[in-house]
Amino acid sequence: MKLAIVGHVEWVEFVRVEHVPQPGDIVHALETWQEAAGGGAVAAVQLAGLNGSVQLFTSLGNDELGRRAREELVQRGVTVHAAAPAEAQRRAFTYVDGDGERTITVLGRKLVPSGNDATLPWEQLARCDAVYFVSGDVAALRAARGARVLVATSRELATLRRAAVELDVLVGSGEDAGERFEPGELEPSPKVVVTTSGALGGWLRPGGPFRAATLPGPIEDAYGCGDCFAAGLTYGLAAGRSLEDAVALGSRCGAAVLTGRGAYAGQLTDPGADG
Repeated sequence: MKLAIVGHVEWVEFVRVEHVPQPGDIVHALETWQEAAGGGAVAAVQLAGLNGSVQLFTSLGNDELGRRAREELVQRGVTVHAAAPAEAQRRAFTYVDGDGERTITVLGRKLVPSGNDATLPWEQLARCDAVYFVSGDVAALRAARGARVLVATSRELATLRRAAVELDVLVGSGEDAGERFEPGELEPSPKVVVTTSGALGGWLRPGGPFRAATLPGPIEDAYGCGDCFAAGLTYGLAAGRSLEDAVALGSRCGAAVLTGRGAYAGQLTDPGADG
């Protein structure tokens, strides 16, 4: 299948600690590592693992970290189409505490692709079976609407409102205030709204509640769960699965990444794996 992601990349430094510091605290790192991550990158690598290939439309800094991010994503099976603005790569600092929860601080402006950038092959999106829109401008979102299936995150509601395109699926976390969506907030309305709620599962509109997948191992790191869920959902819909089956696959992807270190170690690579 032809699949694509439109979204941002961050160079992320992870720090494992017993607990996130409170004001005035000093905490000691138990482990540190760095990798190219952020919503667009995480979803792209998850789709590459499920499908064998994926295109990522993004924007990368014109510095060493931007170059390293591109090289890492290519090594992970992603075809990268990236603008190169004259600024540094956006970075992030992520604490992972003793319960596996992640707490993120971002540094720098979010670098997102523009659909008006003629250096990027936007026409390829119209040939895609599915696109997951993580971030970008209105022109990028309208280009993504050329795909047979368009999934988008509710974190980008302002862009979704301005673009005024019909989404096949709007997906977001009901536990994150920045991703909550209420009926009537978009015109035209999404065909389906998927709201996740961690271990509780989530809710489909229309459709009702769904269950979370069984964890395939102990909790390691919550970074990337939502993006992997959305990527698995996108893959399932592109493959012609029912909405319920696509959501179940997304749930398995979210559960799998929760059991690995960082953004990629636990990602599901077998779309037929039992939940």
